[in-house]
Amino acid sequence: MSERTLRILVGKPGLDGHDRGAKIIARAFRDSGFEVIYTGLHQTPEQIVSAAIQEDVDAVGLSILSGAHNALLPRVCQLLKEKGADDIVVFGGGVIPDDDIPGLKGAGVSEVFTPGTSTEHIVQWVRENVTPRA
Repeated sequence: MSERTLRILVGKPGLDGHDRGAKIIARAFRDSGFEVIYTGLHQTPEQIVSAAIQEDVDAVGLSILSGAHNALLPRVCQLLKEKGADDIVVFGGGVIPDDDIPGLKGAGVSEVFTPGTSTEHIVQWVRENVTPRA
């Protein structure tokens, strides 16, 4: 039996209205053979988690440029845990200061990609660190 294709949800939490990076990474994931669900702009953590569970995704990639990463990314991780879905890998990217990354990882974010990270690097990280959920 062949392994299921990875399903990745790309989300834009909060009031951040800039989605160019999210669309670029969603396309890179799609072009790399992943199934991609893009939730669109202005999503609450609750909406993102609900979509992740309904779509049975293996990972959630959050793109954030608004500066609210310290509140929104940990909230997504917390809600996934509360819903019994903390086996869904959460990673983020955007304008996130290096000093904030350890706190995000401590809150359950698996990896953080900062500006300048290539899409190839992100795709490779997903291939190496995300497995299809049972």
